[in-house]
Amino acid sequence: MIEPHAPAPPGSPPHWSAPGGPGGPARLPVRPGTGRFLVLAGVFVCAACGLVYELELVALASYLMGDSVTQASVVLSVMVFAMGIGSLAAKRLRGLAAAGFGAVEATLALVGGCSAMALYAVFAWTGDWGGMWASGPRCLLVAFSLATGVLIGAEVPLLMELIQRIRRQDAGGAVADLSAADYVGALVGGLAFPFLLLPFLGQLTGALLTGAVNAVVGGALVLGLFRRDLTRRARWLLLLANGLVLAILASAAVLVDDFERAARQAMYGRDVRVALQTGVQEVVLAGGTHGRPLALFLDGRLRVSGRDELRYHEALVHPAMTGPHARVLILGGGDGLAAREVLRHPGVDRVDIVELDAEVARLARTDPGLSALNRHAYGDPRVHVTVQDAFGWLRGAPPAAYDVVVSDLPDPRITASTKLYSQEFYGLTRRVLTPGGRLVVHAGPVAAGPRVYWTVDATVRAAGFRTAPYGMKGRRAGFAAGPDRTPADRSRAPRDWGFVLAARTDPRPRLDPDGPRPRILTDASLAAGARAARGTRIAGLPASTLVHPRY
Repeated sequence: MIEPHAPAPPGSPPHWSAPGGPGGPARLPVRPGTGRFLVLAGVFVCAACGLVYELELVALASYLMGDSVTQASVVLSVMVFAMGIGSLAAKRLRGLAAAGFGAVEATLALVGGCSAMALYAVFAWTGDWGGMWASGPRCLLVAFSLATGVLIGAEVPLLMELIQRIRRQDAGGAVADLSAADYVGALVGGLAFPFLLLPFLGQLTGALLTGAVNAVVGGALVLGLFRRDLTRRARWLLLLANGLVLAILASAAVLVDDFERAARQAMYGRDVRVALQTGVQEVVLAGGTHGRPLALFLDGRLRVSGRDELRYHEALVHPAMTGPHARVLILGGGDGLAAREVLRHPGVDRVDIVELDAEVARLARTDPGLSALNRHAYGDPRVHVTVQDAFGWLRGAPPAAYDVVVSDLPDPRITASTKLYSQEFYGLTRRVLTPGGRLVVHAGPVAAGPRVYWTVDATVRAAGFRTAPYGMKGRRAGFAAGPDRTPADRSRAPRDWGFVLAARTDPRPRLDPDGPRPRILTDASLAAGARAARGTRIAGLPASTLVHPRY
C-alpha cells in the first residue's frame, strides 16, 4: 500500500540526520564523491544484469515453447507487474538498506543465474509426462518471471536510500541520476545478450556468468562501501551467502556441458550425432547411420523423419511438377529432400534453393546420413543454393523466372514463419512465376488445424491465385508441423500434412504421366487427399497479411 506523506519543509534535514539515528549518514571508506560514483556504477551493472535475465527468459521460453510473441508478452508483463510489487516491498527495508540490498543481489544472482538451467531441465525431463506436468515449463516460466521481477523492483528504492545517505540531494535529482545509470546499464545488457553472451557462451553459460557478475558487484558494493552499516554478524552472513551463490554458479558452469548433453538425450534420445546452435536456430541430427532412421530437429521441432519423409516430399513436389518445370525455385528445403524429388523429373535445367540457415545446407551437403537421404542432391550442378531470408530474396528476384515454386517452409503458426505465409509473400511469389507456372505450399496439418490450413488457402487466393487443396496422411507422427515443441506434444503430433497447389488458372493435383513414378504417391491417393481436405473447408476466412497475421 502506498503511504501518503507530506513533503519536508525546505532546508529540513533528512530523517536519518539525527545524531545516533538508526539510518544516519553513511561512514564511507572513500570520499562522498567517489562513493556516489561507485553506487551509480553498481546501478549500471545491476541494470545490465537484470535486462539479461529478462531477455534470457524470453529467448529460452520462445525456443522451448515456441510462439515468441506470446512468451515475450508473458515474461515482460509479469516482470513489470512484479517489479511494482518489489518496489513496494522494499519500503520496509529502508532502515536496513545496505543489508537489504546485499541480500536482494545475492538472491537475484542465484535466481537469475540458475533460471535457464532450471527451465531447460523441467522442459527436458518432465515435458513428456503429460497430465498436470504438461504445463510445468510454462508455470516455471511465470514463477521465475515473478521472482526476478520482484527482486529487480526492490533494487532502486534501496539504492535510492543508499545514495541519499552518501550525500543529501533533492529527490528529483537523485531519481534522475539513478534512472540515467539504470537505463544506460539496460542498454548495455540488452546489446550484450544477443551480440556477446548468446553467440559466444550460449543461454545457459551466459545466464550463469551474468549471475556471477551480479553477485560480485552487489556484494562488493555493500561489503566494500557500506560495511560499517552492517553488524559483524551481518557482514559474515552476507559474505557466506555470496560465496555460496558463486560456488553454486561456478559448479553449474563446470557441469553445464554434461547437463546439456543429458538434457538433449532426454529430449531426442541417445542417438544424437550432431547438435549445434547456429545464428538462426538449434540444429539436431539423430540417427541416419548404421541402418538407423534419420531425424532432423530444428529448434526442437521434428522437421524430417527418415521413416516417413518420403510421403511428405512426394506429395509436396510431384503434383506441382506436372507441366513445364525447367526452372524450379525451392523456398526453404535446405535439407535437400525436396530438391531430390525435383531432380527425378526429366527436363529440369536449374533448381534454386533459398535457405535461411547456412548450417542446414552444409549438413545436407556433408553429413553422411542426411546427404545419403537426399541422394547427394547438392552435388548436382543444376542445384544452386542461396543463404538468405526467402521474403527478402523474392523482393529482388527477376520476374517470370520460374516454372515451379515449392514453398517448403515450417508451420505458419510459428511466429518467425508468419510473414512467409502472408498475402504480400504470395504476391511476390506470383511475380517470379511464369504465366503458366505453379506454386505449391506446405500449409500445416489439415485435420488438426483446419482453420490455419484454410487461412493459408484464403491468403494464396487473395494474392491472385486459384487453388487446389489436398492432403497426405502420414504413417507416423507428422513432422514439419505444429508450433509447440514440448516432447509431449511431439508424441501427439498431427499425422497428416496439408498442401495448397496454386496457379493463375485452375490447377488440378495429379501426377505427370510422362514423369517418374513416385514410390508412394498415386493419382488415387492424391484424389483421396483432395476430397479429405475439401471436407474440412472453412469458408469466409480473411487473408493473413504482414500487419494483420491470422494464424
